[in-house]
Amino acid sequence: MIRIKVPATSANIGVGFDSLGLAVSFYGIIDFENSTSKLEITGCPKKYQNENNLIYRAFISGCRYMKQDIPNLKISIDNDIPIARGLGSSAVCIVAGLKGASAWFDNNLSDEEILNLATAIEGHPDNVSPAIYGGLCASINHNGDIQVAHYKVSDKLQFVAMIPDYPISTEAAREVLPASMSYSEAIYQIGHLGVLIKALELGNMPMIQSAIVDKMHEPYRKKLIPDYDQVLKICQEENVILYISGSGSTLMAIAQKNQVTDLTNRISSDFPNWQIKPLTVDTNGATAEII
Repeated sequence: MIRIKVPATSANIGVGFDSLGLAVSFYGIIDFENSTSKLEITGCPKKYQNENNLIYRAFISGCRYMKQDIPNLKISIDNDIPIARGLGSSAVCIVAGLKGASAWFDNNLSDEEILNLATAIEGHPDNVSPAIYGGLCASINHNGDIQVAHYKVSDKLQFVAMIPDYPISTEAAREVLPASMSYSEAIYQIGHLGVLIKALELGNMPMIQSAIVDKMHEPYRKKLIPDYDQVLKICQEENVILYISGSGSTLMAIAQKNQVTDLTNRISSDFPNWQIKPLTVDTNGATAEII
């Protein structure tokens, strides 16, 4: 049996719209093994237990790329990363399927090949690159060639995912965005992104607070999250930094270690139906293990 472990991801991180992503310590675990039937899938809702399952579709994509016959397969899923919450759930499935196919055929795919195949399926690399490599990744698509820069995040920083009990679809989150932006807004984003990456490396909270303030997507997407202002007020009172993870609805706080407990307690008290997860940065990315 092949076991693939893939971290959830938090994309955008304020000013890094569609380019910056972070792997966090929240995992999907998917097992692949031989089956007597064409396909068995367990561990997910019945509507996904078929050939349209994204993990299986990615596995097939990997097999076809390697020019290998598609085996009879049993897929067992242990994955609590919620769908449509801005934590890279689709990237986890895609990377798991491709990594599983690679491991099935003696690790025949490089990480770079998995990255390009995953981006072709997902449509953009901001979630799939940290899911593959771990850590903080900035990704570009240069004439069809996906390139990734890797950065360290200070171990002084912790992250708290505040996951609402309601989803936001990526489509809805994109529909609220304006069609264009000005030169001055573009310059603002570029400058702030460069500073933010260095601030995360240093663990400099005041610098992160200044650099993370976005003008490109968060002013529009926060309107889709009815509790945004209340959570922001709590974060300001606790002196931690808030951003929208991916396209939402998850709100992510950046905190120092001694701030996590108080923040978690306050959010849990005000939002008892939310899932609150203190997280660290995952530095390993997707892993494969023979069980």
